[in-house]
Amino acid sequence: MRVKLWGTRGSLPAPPTPDTIKAKVRGLFYDFFDRGYREVSDIDRFLAQLPPDRVGGFGGNTLCVEVKTPEQQMIIDGGTGLRLLGYELMKGDCGKGEGEIHLFFTHFHWDHLSGLPFFVPLYIPGNIIHVYAVQPELPEVFQTLFQHPYFPVTLDTIEAHIKYHQLEPRKPIALLDTLITPYQLDHPQPCWGYQVESGGRVFSHCVDTEITRVSRQELGLDLPLYQNVDLMVLDAQYTLLESVEKVNWGHGSAEIGLEIAMREAVKRVIFVHHDPLASDEQIATVANRTRKVYEKELEISRRRGIETNP
Repeated sequence: MRVKLWGTRGSLPAPPTPDTIKAKVRGLFYDFFDRGYREVSDIDRFLAQLPPDRVGGFGGNTLCVEVKTPEQQMIIDGGTGLRLLGYELMKGDCGKGEGEIHLFFTHFHWDHLSGLPFFVPLYIPGNIIHVYAVQPELPEVFQTLFQHPYFPVTLDTIEAHIKYHQLEPRKPIALLDTLITPYQLDHPQPCWGYQVESGGRVFSHCVDTEITRVSRQELGLDLPLYQNVDLMVLDAQYTLLESVEKVNWGHGSAEIGLEIAMREAVKRVIFVHHDPLASDEQIATVANRTRKVYEKELEISRRRGIETNP
């Protein structure tokens, strides 16, 4: 199973400003010479040593996640990252009008829909676009999005064939070698995460969620979303202090998510849905702080003789 994040921002896109880019480039130049590099041949070696926030940053597109297995491909959410994924898909069967796409929605807030009108495979005759959601209003959402005055292209003129599928809560569906199960998240208005199983591997998509239910008892029927997981993508829009100040906003913090992940022995966690106001440096600070919390809790667990995944 291969998971690729095409968008990691939350709420709305956050492209860097020219001043932000200039400051980042200036800092790189200073650092390059401070480390003793002088030659063009040193550039790649220098860049390879830098953390993500110093080079590419944490991205500006909103949520879109691609999951590929040997026999199947699925997409979760249609944020602005979907536009770039669409260009990539056009290089294959979608560009020939022979593509079949499976697009799953967690919910219908704008940051999870805004890439849809610019998803090129929609406009290619012959392509089949399967769209899935637990919420029954999925067809209505498409009808609203593709109409005047919101967008110049109306739904009845889209040339790909759109097939709507309503999912049942906590009931798995099978797509070839992949099993997909929706579980409810903690977000204003219903929002559903997905657990994806294939080839003995398990991926859980847990965005958007405030993580107000933490204990196993509180999670109840949705606890399996966090269990037996190899990789989990989890909402971490706010710092711990910000999450306290923004109760009922529907987004979590890395520290709270980490508590569940460690208790349920999740093997790897990727935190996403970064606040649009957060700079790359601020996100990196939160990441470093979360790493320290993890290492501290791991050491405490080891002292107590509790086995925890690294």
